[in-house]
Amino acid sequence: MNLQDITPKDFEHIEKYLNNNLDAKEEEQFKLRLQTDTEFQSKVEEIKTILTGIETQALKEQLNLFHEDFEKDTVNTKIKSPKVHALNWKRLLVAAAIIIAAGSFWFLTGNTNERLYAKYFSPDPGLPTTMSNSDNYEFYEAMVTYKQGDYHTAIDKWEALQRSKPNNDTLNYFIGVAYLANENETNAILYLEKVIKNPEFVFVNDANFYLGLAYLKTKNTEKAKARLQNSTGDNSKALLSELND
Repeated sequence: MNLQDITPKDFEHIEKYLNNNLDAKEEEQFKLRLQTDTEFQSKVEEIKTILTGIETQALKEQLNLFHEDFEKDTVNTKIKSPKVHALNWKRLLVAAAIIIAAGSFWFLTGNTNERLYAKYFSPDPGLPTTMSNSDNYEFYEAMVTYKQGDYHTAIDKWEALQRSKPNNDTLNYFIGVAYLANENETNAILYLEKVIKNPEFVFVNDANFYLGLAYLKTKNTEKAKARLQNSTGDNSKALLSELND
């Protein structure tokens, strides 16, 4: 994605979304576009990357300035308030763009959990929706909804089935990954923790991977590592390697 492809209007709109400044209707329309427009998804990730870098660099600058002022005050044995320095956000944005182009942006932001989560997470693709078995019609109907990106509705349908089958690993797994895709890591963890107790479950490797991502998103790095170690998938190994660097 070339930064020149992002219009000022798109940038402002995406920034509002990332800062939770859209109203309910705008947010609904934004998420719908996000689910259906892959180019727009790339723009959102690009801007999220830039803003994360700006915030990190801005914090570093503010802390450096604070410590400089504190040291001066100590030498002069006078109590003064730290100076407040205005940040040139345009300058920082340009700097971030240059660093991205040079391929070294992550040197600035560090190996953060947010970056790794964004790099490795993608929703589980789900199961084929043949719906030939009438006994499982409700399950596969919810699967269609899930694959359309309507995670909230899919969760509602699966949880209705799960109430009569609380120990069904397949239901618990897909409810868990749907919650994770719907940005509810806490509930995702509750369901996926149930699933990994059964080492014979067909999706246990995937369950450990997504559970590791959920813990990563909630900043519980040690638990994330523990779960990833129990998954033999290539993504799990790659993510674990980056966490251990």
